[in-house]
Amino acid sequence: MSIAFEERPSDSTYIQSVTRGITLQDDATIRPAEVCWHLVILRAGGRVRSLLVGPWSSAGVTRYQAGGELLWIRFKLGAYLPFLPTHKFLNTEIPLPAATGSKFWLHSSSWQVPDFENVETFVDRLVRDGSLAFDPVVHTMLEGRTPDVSPRTVRHRFLHTAGLPYKHIQQYHRAWQAASLLSQGVPVLDVVFQLGYYDQPHLTRSLKRFLGFTPSYFSPA
Repeated sequence: MSIAFEERPSDSTYIQSVTRGITLQDDATIRPAEVCWHLVILRAGGRVRSLLVGPWSSAGVTRYQAGGELLWIRFKLGAYLPFLPTHKFLNTEIPLPAATGSKFWLHSSSWQVPDFENVETFVDRLVRDGSLAFDPVVHTMLEGRTPDVSPRTVRHRFLHTAGLPYKHIQQYHRAWQAASLLSQGVPVLDVVFQLGYYDQPHLTRSLKRFLGFTPSYFSPA
């Protein structure tokens, strides 16, 4: 394992999870697709770097160097930066300018780098400042309810807030559900039927696209 990490949930409206980790060795590994965006803090070589990391529309390869300390704040779908539409940093990372000390610049203000324990306090300050908001239309759709707006508005709000179409997010979650069923020993063809894939090649393409592996990787040996 190239990273030792610890993850915790959050009771914040805006935060999906908070993770801290240490890179133990230089390595390259498969990274699954991601529908949420992150704020990532990296400490390495006496420097602190802050990055906005967008959603990733497909699986890819990520590389690590040994000796880094990482903090990931994974924001819930629906949380967004009003001054920066999420589709503007889809499939990319935006380095945030460093300020004095352990601070970085975001939306024309300098912010103290948070730590694993005080992330919620940091996020609350972003909300009060107007630098972070939550879209109720996206939240309504994700709960399986129909918002009282036009389909065109829904499409626009998803691209602005989540950076991805609603259908793409559904397909992503279905791929994870398929991986979970396969890991429980459910036969491939049963997974195809239960989750509405056209056939086994369709399932295989979905898992490769979103998770980076074929069905056999997830099935018990």
